[in-house]
Amino acid sequence: MRATPFFSCEDLSLDLGGREVLRNIGLELHRGEVLGIIGPNGAGKTSLLEILSGRYRPKTGKVFFEGRNINGLPLFERARLGIGRTYQTPLVPEELTVGETLKAARQAFKPWLTRFDAEYGANLVHFRAAHDRPAVGLKTFERRKLLMASILMRQPRLLLMDEPAAGLINAEIDEIDQILRMLSKEMNVGILIVEHRIELLESIADRVVVMDAGEIIARGEMSEIINSPAVRAAYFETH
Repeated sequence: MRATPFFSCEDLSLDLGGREVLRNIGLELHRGEVLGIIGPNGAGKTSLLEILSGRYRPKTGKVFFEGRNINGLPLFERARLGIGRTYQTPLVPEELTVGETLKAARQAFKPWLTRFDAEYGANLVHFRAAHDRPAVGLKTFERRKLLMASILMRQPRLLLMDEPAAGLINAEIDEIDQILRMLSKEMNVGILIVEHRIELLESIADRVVVMDAGEIIARGEMSEIINSPAVRAAYFETH
């Protein structure tokens, strides 16, 4: 008998502004697995993450986490279940210092965490900024690390990530690669990652889903789908 997926969705559809942006989307993710999602701009990748994280409600379909239908749960309740979400643009609180930002994350909901929990999250992503430094003064990669530390101190079981390599140089992408490997393979965190950097997904993704015009057009290992005529026409020749 096939095991129940750790995280999955089925038959997801979504309309925005009177236009269908997702149609019959289904996928599954297992503990410790990295699932990559690629596709051209406008394919519906970020809209899918918005449904999976609880910010959008689908027109049709269901989302399951650890065998439970979580369709009716908003974003904050999914976060409390252990579902973390990162965004393409790493926005940080403009009025807070690094330390105040981490404290806000510690006290976002009960049980409140200690500063040692915050240090744990920061150490996982090698975040070393001074606590009295204004968060808004951090560079892109340090902002990403601050936001990831704020999530990881809660020890999530699932991460939904929207283009974590955006705006980073090659050395920083290599570090993101190592962090995500550690989270998935050593800490058994399931990771669903939308990313345009094919080289990153070739390195870390166990499987890849390709989207175009709101639909899934291919799925499998990157080496299997990279030369698919449909994938090249939809993604590589238009990206």
